[in-house]
This record gives sequence, structure tokens and C-alpha cells, in this order.
Amino acid sequence: MIYIIVYKPTHLDTTPAKTFRKTLKNEKSASSDKISLPVAQSSFPRDLPPISKPLLNPLPSTCIPAKLSHMNTTPRIAIIGGSGLGAALLAKTTGQPVTVDTPFGPPSAPILLSDWQTPAGPIPIAFLARHGVGHTLNPSQVPYRANIFALKSLGCQWIIASGACGSLQEHIRPRDLIIPDQAIDKTHRRAGTFFDHAAVHVELSQPFCTQLRRILLQAGKSLQLSTHKLHPTGTYVCMEGPAFSTRAESLMHRQWGGDLIGMTALPEAKLAREAEISYALVALSTDYDSWRPHTPGLDKSALLAEIISHLHAATDNALALIQAALPDVWARREEVLDSHRALELAIWSDKSKIAPDAVKALQPIWGKYFG
Repeated sequence: MIYIIVYKPTHLDTTPAKTFRKTLKNEKSASSDKISLPVAQSSFPRDLPPISKPLLNPLPSTCIPAKLSHMNTTPRIAIIGGSGLGAALLAKTTGQPVTVDTPFGPPSAPILLSDWQTPAGPIPIAFLARHGVGHTLNPSQVPYRANIFALKSLGCQWIIASGACGSLQEHIRPRDLIIPDQAIDKTHRRAGTFFDHAAVHVELSQPFCTQLRRILLQAGKSLQLSTHKLHPTGTYVCMEGPAFSTRAESLMHRQWGGDLIGMTALPEAKLAREAEISYALVALSTDYDSWRPHTPGLDKSALLAEIISHLHAATDNALALIQAALPDVWARREEVLDSHRALELAIWSDKSKIAPDAVKALQPIWGKYFG
């Protein structure tokens, strides 16, 4: 039994390769049109624009000791907020924080369970600040396994994640948004699987859910906005960090065919696939990494201020995109996507030889495959 403790706090701290292109040319050509997004009209940190009624309604405060089977009955859409968007959503979310005990320790922060209000009715969501309340966890310290396990335990079937990144290509400008379709994993200090006691090999040729990406792109088109771009594809290079790239590394990533450089999408996307959760990333471009010389004469303070301003503008754009996409995701909640069947052929171990304790510990992840 896993216990979920729901509590209402009095305060929340809201501080803030070329070869790939050849391989994927046919797939990308079908969706190569750029989608325009608006210039942000506000700075950050700041108060978000007023709304006629709250987007998120709080759940009743209670303490619920629940069995695993009870925690998967209500489907939810999870939103993982990274740099920028995490703080923005945390500031405006009025849901109840929930703590979930997992075999991998606690998640980054309490998970906020709320209802997103839409004309079609409320949409159950679960919001998680990837870097913790107050952005206290660097990318290598984020408890990725605990985060995904907790979201799975709470019934999340889809994850829309956000993350700041550097652009490795001239045409991807600061403040643009990207819905990546490919990834290169350069991390080396992070546990990348739930299955330490079995041989489980999920298919990952498309590391981001194709169907969920399509919904996000369609939502971007429906916004019919101008100026900044929403790029429908991109190869995301995930480095370990927390230091940024050397110029030689940045140039190498460009030669590999990388479009973006970030620190958090992996192993997050891999673990979501193992947990049979549909996962897509909204990447927020903040700068041109280190391959492109900065503006001559710009001191470090001014450069940092410029990057932060790009992040804030991209945050506003990403928030608008996610708001537009959520109703479309929820409308398809009865559909079983490819990601939701990721373990069907992935468990190579003889199930009768896997330790019962290991099976029980990962019940929310693979329990349905053990009769």
C-alpha cells in the first residue's frame, strides 16, 4: 500500500546529425511549416494576466490512505514545469499539494492536483515543479524516477513537459518554441530505468509521443498568432550539466545534427515510456548556446538579463500553447496510444523468475502484465 497525504499549506515559495536530418527528412517535410506565436507583452517574474475565473480549482483537503488500484482510477494530464514555466504555473495553481511515497524516494516537490476549467468542463491535471519549490534541484539532482513513478501512481496517462534550452541552429531563435521529435542522451549520472531487477527493453525510436506531439502542434495552429515561431520538429541533445557547454562541445553537437541543447528531457522521456505514459516536450529557446558569438560589448550582467527576458517571453508563449492543447488531449482520453502499450513486448525476463518483491514494488508500472 502506498499512502497519499494531501495537505493545504499556508504558503508556497514561488521564487523563482546532419545524419539525423537525412534519416528523418521524409517525416519532417510533412510538417515543416512554422507556426507563429505572439511576442510576450509582460516581464517575469510578474503577476500573470487576470482571468475571469480561476483556471484551477482546489481539491477538498483530506488524508487518503489508498491502495494502488484506487490511485489509477481517475485519469489525469500531468504538466511538468521546468525553468520559467514551473514557477509561472506554481504561482497561479490553487490545487492541493499531494505527497506520494515511491520506491525511489520523494518526487521533486508535492504534486498539485487540480481541475483545469475549460468551456467543455473541468480537466483533472497534476502539476509537478521539476526542480522543486524554489528551483533548488539542479538537473543532475532531479529525482526523475520518483517523479514519473508518482505521476503514474496518481493516474497520469499523459505528460506535457517544458524545459528551457539553447538553440544549436540559426533558424531557431531565442523566444521560439520547439516540439522536439528526436533526442540524443549524453547524461551519465542519472538512473535511466525503473527495472533494476529485470531485462526490460522499451522501443524508443520515437522518444516523444507522436500522437501527443501532433495535438500540441495542432493547438499551436489554432492560436493563429504572429511573430515568434513554433517549430514542429527538432533533435534535443541532453547533456549532464549543470555547467553549460564549451564552445567545442556546442560545435560538435551542431555537427551531430542537434537542434537544441538542454539538461532535463532525459531520462525523463525514457522513464515515461517505461511507465506507459504519453510524453511530449515543449522546449523554450533562450539563447544560441556557446557556438554563436554573443553581441560584442555586452557584459555578463546584460547577457544574463537578455537570456532571462527570452525565457520569460517563451514562458508566456508556452503557457498559451499548453492551455490550448489540454482540452484536445482530454477529449481523446478514451484512446489507447502507442505509448500506453510500451511494455507489451518489452519484458524479456522470465516473469516467473522475477522476485515477487520487485514485481510488487513496481505495481503501478507493470502490474497489469503479471496477472
